[in-house]
Amino acid sequence: MGESPSAVVTATMTLFLALAVVSVGYLLALVVPFVRGRPRPPGDASRFDWHILVPCLNEAAVIGETVTRMREAFPLAHLWIVDDASDDDTAAVVGRFQRDDPLLHLVSRRPPHARSGKGDALNAAYRALAARIPGSSPADRVVIGVFDADGIPAPDCLDVVASPHLLGDPSVDAVQIEVRMRDRDERRPLPGAGRFRNLLARTLVRMQDIEFRAAVPAIQAGRSFTGTVSLGGNGQFVTLDALRTLDDDPDRGGPWRNSLLDDYELALHLALAGRRAAFTRDTWVEQEALWDAGRLLVQRTRWSQGTMQCARHLPTAWRSRRLSTPAVAEISYSLLQPWLQLFVSAVCPVLLILAVGHVIDGAGLTGQGVRWWPIAGYVLLAVVQFGMWGPLYRAKCEPSQGLWRSVGWGFAYTAYVWCYSLATWRALARHLRGRGSWAKTRRNAEARTRRDAEAALPSPAPAAPLEDAKSR
Repeated sequence: MGESPSAVVTATMTLFLALAVVSVGYLLALVVPFVRGRPRPPGDASRFDWHILVPCLNEAAVIGETVTRMREAFPLAHLWIVDDASDDDTAAVVGRFQRDDPLLHLVSRRPPHARSGKGDALNAAYRALAARIPGSSPADRVVIGVFDADGIPAPDCLDVVASPHLLGDPSVDAVQIEVRMRDRDERRPLPGAGRFRNLLARTLVRMQDIEFRAAVPAIQAGRSFTGTVSLGGNGQFVTLDALRTLDDDPDRGGPWRNSLLDDYELALHLALAGRRAAFTRDTWVEQEALWDAGRLLVQRTRWSQGTMQCARHLPTAWRSRRLSTPAVAEISYSLLQPWLQLFVSAVCPVLLILAVGHVIDGAGLTGQGVRWWPIAGYVLLAVVQFGMWGPLYRAKCEPSQGLWRSVGWGFAYTAYVWCYSLATWRALARHLRGRGSWAKTRRNAEARTRRDAEAALPSPAPAAPLEDAKSR
């Protein structure tokens, strides 16, 4: 005889609760080092030669401010702007700054070799700067940083990256710094919009700040123990010596590969080469958050699809003798995340229905065998593990904010994370159709300009009455 429906439901709910406990336990293991982390003394940036790469595609709206801020933060560093065949005045803006700045360089890419991905753009700058570095320069003292065109680094950025426990340690080859949203305190991200739309916009901005300043640093703290710290597209630093170990294929054009998640892919190949990366919250780069869901969906779709692409490196990681067992486990978990998200987002609604049905089962209504633990398991898995980031973010990043506001942020962050599954499903559709093109996310200034232009268009003329139309 087959099992009874109630037995199947009970077994399913037990498995579900076990999954919830494991997930929350994993997050607690990340939270402890994140909460216990303390600032450490900076180092001396003058011990290194710095080269900062900024890939650009149609960044005329922000590149002037970027060059100014970068030069203020890095007065002695070489600044390499990569114009990836922009249609706007990006190159012209950089050219005006070049007249008075011998450390500012413009690398121009042109069709048919341009717009083939961020990795190729970075490789073009890498080739240009490598040709200028004297052969006598120690490669482990030449550091290459990568920033987005909207990045604003902290004034002490290079001194912190040169700290004795970061690049000042000969065993460290790469560093990723914290990323912050510079418009996190802006009350009206959409000046021309109403109160409700501004509430949604600033909540979305705050969620991105929670993600980058709480959830991501906690994950990176855990990766510090496994030796698998990842790099981001904004605020990464790698020694020339480490990049040269990856530049072993003349047909590829440089150390960066060209997946949609080129930054994580670079960190993965560094780990496979036996190179060590570190993460620090002691300095940061600020970038603009996206205040509308449409552009955020485009960005996160690209990231999810990039992770799917990078899964092809799993067999290499499993065979590697340089990676420890915890490192292989963490890499596997990270690269399987999109597939886990797809599974959970498909199964969780069904499990919720089963859990509710189990509670209101006829036996439960009579008071016999009422079990609320299925609902508790669902709450643990779907709410608590994400909602806790609101209060943790307040405790570590924004202590001046109220406790109850941080609790509200936690609930909002739960919804924010679950909406991420939409991007993952969209990424799967693109992946299955073989659409791997790199879609640039429009900056806020571009989005405002486009919205204002659309609003300024004249309203279409009313349609002619039917009888008039017939008479013409």
